[in-house]
Amino acid sequence: MKTVIDIRSQSFKRYFANTSWLMGERVFRMVVALFVGVYVARYLGPERFGLLSYAMSFVGLFMALSTLGLDGIMVRELVKTPERRDELLGTVFWLKAGGAILMWIGIAAAIPFTQNDTETNILIIIIAFAVIFQAVNVIDFNYQAEVKSRYVVYAQLVSLLISSITKLIFVWIAAPLVWFACVFLLDAVVLAVGLTAIYLQNIGKVWYWKWRWQTARVLLKDSWPLILSGVVISIYMKIDQVMIKEMLGAEQVGHYAAAVRLSEAWYFVPMAITSSVFPAIINAKKQSEELYYQRLQKLYDLMVWLAVAIALPTTFLASWVIRVLYGDVFLPAAGVLSIHIWAGVFVFLGVASGKWLLTENLQVFSTINTTIGAIVNIALNYILIKNMGINGAAISTLISYFIAAYLCLSFFDKTRINFINLTKSLYLKGIFSVKANS
Repeated sequence: MKTVIDIRSQSFKRYFANTSWLMGERVFRMVVALFVGVYVARYLGPERFGLLSYAMSFVGLFMALSTLGLDGIMVRELVKTPERRDELLGTVFWLKAGGAILMWIGIAAAIPFTQNDTETNILIIIIAFAVIFQAVNVIDFNYQAEVKSRYVVYAQLVSLLISSITKLIFVWIAAPLVWFACVFLLDAVVLAVGLTAIYLQNIGKVWYWKWRWQTARVLLKDSWPLILSGVVISIYMKIDQVMIKEMLGAEQVGHYAAAVRLSEAWYFVPMAITSSVFPAIINAKKQSEELYYQRLQKLYDLMVWLAVAIALPTTFLASWVIRVLYGDVFLPAAGVLSIHIWAGVFVFLGVASGKWLLTENLQVFSTINTTIGAIVNIALNYILIKNMGINGAAISTLISYFIAAYLCLSFFDKTRINFINLTKSLYLKGIFSVKANS
């Protein structure tokens, strides 16, 4: 049966408006962050830009400990039981605050095993301190569940503009490197204040939030596979820059990070789209399995088309893009960009597929798949960085994303149907005759 979408329906208009707000903010953020980031990178140069990128990646290795895998689960629970809003927001807020402390413990335990100098460790500490304020982001989940993301966009835009202007001022006055790390802290504080103000104005009072031990236990029971998965994802998304720093030095991290920034700038696209349509997918499952899988297939098809449309021209224009944006001093980043950009195909599919795993309560397979991908990534990085430099790190990333986001789904009976659906989206529909709802 063919699905007909009524563009005149209130439901369609609601989700379309929500997606438009998210996409508009993300596009604006990408453009502003791109040009401001390029301006900052040109000022800092490959070595100092590499140190800042390394510090961000080092903190990123432990970021999953602060989120506790609760983001998607929080939206799911708010959609199912909106009457428990204060209980859910209060419980997850304190869980995330505790997760930030846990992240700090992990960073403190890891730093002694590095070869970092004092300046690099100061950068890490400042960036890590900003994570504490991200517990307030639970407000964002409430607006996602209500399909009212425009309110969150207001706070995000103010935060973006303040941090961007601050960076430009720092470049103009030739500020030291550590000041640029402080911008991350400023950004987190401004966003937290903005979200709180909007919540107080439009919904309720944060002091009505409640902590419930039973709720915390139930949420953590569902999220523990995502915690492990998040840790593994953080490792295989950030370990490349950490390993490049240890094996090749900060300057090569700068070249690599410049390319990765351009490549990963597009990752907001699947996140914005899936965050907006996730409630619709959950509601479709309540109606029928057929409608549910039809919507998922359309989402997967869209992800592939968008990713390829981005990757194909970037491959041929990589050298020109790097030269125009960063200058000849960053030209070694061109090879990385032409390779790394293709990882986006599997990132786009992985983000959408992750929603399926969450809806089906199969989060444990996210952990298994990403663990396999991380092991492959680390092993390939160790081999290929030695032999191919930063291009080898890009190849390692591409292969590991392919394995974790796609190939591993074929290994297990419970996830094989999703592997088939993803394969259909990769233009191999004729090979499979299995129906999605079989």
